[in-house]
Amino acid sequence: MGKNTAKKGEGHCQYHQQQIIQRYLTDKPKTQAGLELKFVANSLTQQNEQSFGEELEKWRDKWRPFLLECTYPEDGKHWRYTHRRLRAAYSSLRSNLPYLFNYKNYPELNIPNTKNSLEGYFSRLK
Repeated sequence: MGKNTAKKGEGHCQYHQQQIIQRYLTDKPKTQAGLELKFVANSLTQQNEQSFGEELEKWRDKWRPFLLECTYPEDGKHWRYTHRRLRAAYSSLRSNLPYLFNYKNYPELNIPNTKNSLEGYFSRLK
């Protein structure tokens, strides 16, 4: 799986943010925390920045001990976070949050909430 290639300061459209979450959490997350984060992420298009941010932070506060769980390999030398993909999904949402609602924050610019129409245009050019 490739890493998120966006540079710091670049955002994702809401559709692509949800695709990132899909890659990290899969269609059917195996943990309750994963199921709940997927539910939060799927509510992205129905909320504003403040309410989505609050919901995301409530999720983090609820699952903080779970997110901090560590796994030690048999050699016992190097630990790692047990739920790395879940942490990565949350981190992606948190870091892109300021950019996911630009279309609502600046309605006068007529920014779409997705870049899909633009990508369709580029595919026709190819």
